Amino acid sequence: MIDHTTAAVTDIDSAKRFYAQALKPLGYSLLMEFPGVAGFGEGGKPDFWIGAREGHTPTHVAFAAPDRATVDAFYQAAIAAGGKDNGPPGLREHYHPTYYGAYVHDADGNNIEAVCHRPE
Repeated sequence: MIDHTTAAVTDIDSAKRFYAQALKPLGYSLLMEFPGVAGFGEGGKPDFWIGAREGHTPTHVAFAAPDRATVDAFYQAAIAAGGKDNGPPGLREHYHPTYYGAYVHDADGNNIEAVCHRPE
C-alpha cells in the first residue's frame, strides 16, 4: 500500500493554487506546508505532496473517484485552474470495460488523473 507520493513542480505557489482547485472535487485540500513542499489529502492526512524541484521528470498520479460525475468535476476544475487537457472524461475500455478516467497536465507536465472503476 502506498502511503504518499510527491510530484515535482517548479513554482510551488502556483502549483498550490492549481492543486487546491483541481483536487477539490475529489475531497482533497491543502493540509500541510513546509518550505518548498505542500501536502494535500482528505480526512486530515496528506497523501499527495508537491515539492519545488528544478530539472525534474514529469510523473503520473491517479486519484480514485467514487463515481463518474466526480471524474467529470475533477476534469472541469483542473482545466479551470489552468491545467491542460491530456484526455477528457470517458471510458478507457482498453484498460477494462468500466475504466472511466480523465487526464490533465499541470504547468510542469505532470499527468494528473481521476479514475472511477465502477460501472455507471
